[in-house]
Amino acid sequence: MSDDSARPRVLIAHATAHGSTLGIAERVADVLRRRGAQVEVRPCDDVADAHPYDAVVLGSAVHDMTWLPEALDLVRRERDALREHPVWIFSVGMPGALRGPWKLLAGREEPKVAGPALRELRPRDHRLFSGVIRPEHLPPGGRVSLRAMGLRYGDHRDWEAVDDWARRIADDLTRGGTGD
Repeated sequence: MSDDSARPRVLIAHATAHGSTLGIAERVADVLRRRGAQVEVRPCDDVADAHPYDAVVLGSAVHDMTWLPEALDLVRRERDALREHPVWIFSVGMPGALRGPWKLLAGREEPKVAGPALRELRPRDHRLFSGVIRPEHLPPGGRVSLRAMGLRYGDHRDWEAVDDWARRIADDLTRGGTGD
């Protein structure tokens, strides 16, 4: 695809608290660009109109089992435009930082995390990725509670899983997945 008009225009909008979601958004963008897409990575607050794009990838950090307000605001504000395009969404939480039964519980909570976006947008796919968790990301009470649950601090992003998901998006776009 050398002609820019033949290359799908993809918006990757993100809401990040400490940078993990932005890092994942940029990684997805790199894969899509290598596969021929024109990609813009923008914070949710900076998206004024989703209509000009052929596809949208929307991601948010998860706090208190829900997306950040700026991501939810984008879903409400641009709902009609987003429904006109194929949409993939991702959430960034800490299932990889948890151990034992808590890790299993995190997986079962996945549909609740992005609930409003799932209901409003009917995305082609939703993925829950783990992010980076450091003590300074949590209030003192949260540090105590989460340590009792077996929380492990560190960078828990699974880059191969992110790359694999981005390749699946690129494959869908290549097959003409930019329309309904």
